Amino acid sequence: MNTPLADTFGRVHDNLRISVTDRCNIRCFYCMPEEGVKFMRREEILSFEEIERFARIAAGLGVTKLRLTGGEPLLRKDLPILIRKLSAIPGIQDLALTTNGVLLGSQAQALFDAGLRRLNVHLDTLDRERFKHITRRDDLGLVLEGLETARRVGFESIKINAVAVKNLVEPDLVPMARFGREFGHEIRFIEFMPLDAQGLWDRTKVLLADQMIEILSREIAPLIEIPDRDPRAPATDYRFADGIGEIGFIASVSRPFCLNCNRLRLTSDGHLRYCLFAIDETDIKILLRNGAPDDAIASAIRGNVREKWLGHEINSSRFVPPPRPMYAIGG
Repeated sequence: MNTPLADTFGRVHDNLRISVTDRCNIRCFYCMPEEGVKFMRREEILSFEEIERFARIAAGLGVTKLRLTGGEPLLRKDLPILIRKLSAIPGIQDLALTTNGVLLGSQAQALFDAGLRRLNVHLDTLDRERFKHITRRDDLGLVLEGLETARRVGFESIKINAVAVKNLVEPDLVPMARFGREFGHEIRFIEFMPLDAQGLWDRTKVLLADQMIEILSREIAPLIEIPDRDPRAPATDYRFADGIGEIGFIASVSRPFCLNCNRLRLTSDGHLRYCLFAIDETDIKILLRNGAPDDAIASAIRGNVREKWLGHEINSSRFVPPPRPMYAIGG
């Protein structure tokens, strides 16, 4: 029997996020420059067969949850084929996808038919002009159509992720929460993190979870933390006291959850990262393409996990931003 995939701090890892592309069809200012982005060449990106093989090996080490990310994963051609491959891997109990939703309307049915059941859709605002300001694209209508199509084809678990940038998104908090209450989506507000490609981040631009909770409790209904949640989940979940709807907060800056982290990340070019903010990576692609046996790849995974640090130190003077921006890491 395999020993747990644990780091030196005793954290067991069962959650793998797989980026399938670094390309994206919007340009959120806190993630990507508007112009001049140099994407990876196609031959640098892992094939579906390489991703499937790695996921099978990881599943053999105890990974049970997979999430497909990008860039924008729906830009990857024939993605439902990969979803079918991954959902058939023994031991995989949960498969999800994170998308900006622009292409969701045209692909929701194929994704559902391939076996996908959980979606996270990135959407910061319901205001068209603010959407254009944040994403530098005029695609809000497509995202809203995609959400409706996904509901119609059968997706029952749709979470909406919104990045909370101070002095920008405050007008969106209540409308987004009411939107979630109306359509049954859990809105999750994510504190702005230092992962932008242009170095715009500083702590004064972070709208903190406690500030958002105060606003929503005052404007809609008191928020009550949901007890007995999974301590390894990145979001702290709340329900409204009137019983309508739930809200989550991913407070990486004000409430780091590093001590409970169970996640690994595989970049689209085949590098394994033990943390979103990691500086060092393990080159898995070179093993996959040089004929390394499964046990050598399994050993590389274990070695990466053993090197995992205690936490990212965002709130410390020792913090160093990772050399990759968010779109090149995978959410």
